[in-house]
Amino acid sequence: MSESLQEPRMAQRFRGFLPVVVDVETGGFNAKTDALLELAAVTVEMTPFGDLRPGATFRYHVQPFHGSRIDPASLAVNGIDPHHPLRPSMPEKEALTQLFREIRKAVRDAECTRAVLVGHNAAFDLAFLNAAVARADIKRNPFHPFSCFDTATLGGVAYGQTVLARAVAAAGLAWNQDSAHSAIYDAERTAALFCTICNRFRSLYEEGLERAPQLAALDTPEARQPETGD
Repeated sequence: MSESLQEPRMAQRFRGFLPVVVDVETGGFNAKTDALLELAAVTVEMTPFGDLRPGATFRYHVQPFHGSRIDPASLAVNGIDPHHPLRPSMPEKEALTQLFREIRKAVRDAECTRAVLVGHNAAFDLAFLNAAVARADIKRNPFHPFSCFDTATLGGVAYGQTVLARAVAAAGLAWNQDSAHSAIYDAERTAALFCTICNRFRSLYEEGLERAPQLAALDTPEARQPETGD
């Protein structure tokens, strides 16, 4: 067995990327005009035996940005009252600054080069994240700007289910409909689904390393170059 299989490292598993599961709750579907209301993230860890598991969870209530649109139909789904006096919300820039500080630390600890967003219908979450980053003029975004892992796709491939609740149930994991559409709950369930599918596919990954061990060498810190997009 190759050295990479004897000593599993997150830095080699996804080409130097650290998967971070993100879920957003919003005031609509347009990332440029609609408010970001809730943001949650779950880091992904690797056990000493090479399995993936959900790590730390972070959650932020976000103040709607000035001039943002909020569709009442969206609030009816996520149950958020953006202007409730007891809602502990913060500006987008503060929430992103706090989250990105934690993500950068996780990336360093895992010896990875940057984070990659994992989401259920990930393009939606990534679009809102990138739009908020642009509004807040944040320069140090740890996430890849366009690459992402989509558990709707993975759930369809692995279980024939693209709806989060159904994919979670098909994976044998618990699902509480009353807690759904909360950013923290959906992020944690998505993280559990992502780790479950990756662990089931682990044999395929290891077979690939056995067939092409030179690919693992390309993911060493010495050989890895900063991502410019590919």
